[in-house]
Amino acid sequence: MNDIGAEVRREIQQWLESVVVGLDLCPFAARPLRAGTLRIQVSEAATELELLTELQLELQRLEDASQDQLETTLLVLPNMLSDFTEYNDFLDAVDELLEKFEWAGDYQVASFHPQYQFAGTEPDDAENLTNRSPYPLLHLLRESSVETALENYPDADQIPQNNIHTMQQLESSKRLKLFGYLDRNSGDVASAKQDDSTTTMETQKFGKS
Repeated sequence: MNDIGAEVRREIQQWLESVVVGLDLCPFAARPLRAGTLRIQVSEAATELELLTELQLELQRLEDASQDQLETTLLVLPNMLSDFTEYNDFLDAVDELLEKFEWAGDYQVASFHPQYQFAGTEPDDAENLTNRSPYPLLHLLRESSVETALENYPDADQIPQNNIHTMQQLESSKRLKLFGYLDRNSGDVASAKQDDSTTTMETQKFGKS
């Protein structure tokens, strides 16, 4: 991994620890992170074809590994899809890939982006922060892991609302400390139509689906 890739990986690791786990946005994320079964793969793809090929390889890696070896993967995209509208459009190709290789129902891909905006919100609404990552990324999840986590977590339906409340209650200084990386992605935030099911790492299908 080159120096740029190592820095991207470090930023994602910090985001996971300080935001996703630190704010308890996803109650299920801490275990694979601490167990070392969460893989962070920094993509060097520069075209959609290259990215789809890499996504296929990462899904196959999950397929070939046991859950104890590898539970989930974050595919980080520092070189492309910086525009949220383009990123959101690309998710259609992701769904097609899952269907083509008959992975739908076994795996899902959840979405995070520096400009993430849920349908029906304004760009500056605090709830969008739940899915605003330092870089565009695709979160590859085992459906079995999601189902087990939801079955064993009380009041899982309340997680999205709890996350919104957490973000709304953040003091400005705390928000700046945790989400300072968004400054480099400032500008017009494109809106995309996502449905309104959830905001957590392991219960969404990239974004709200």
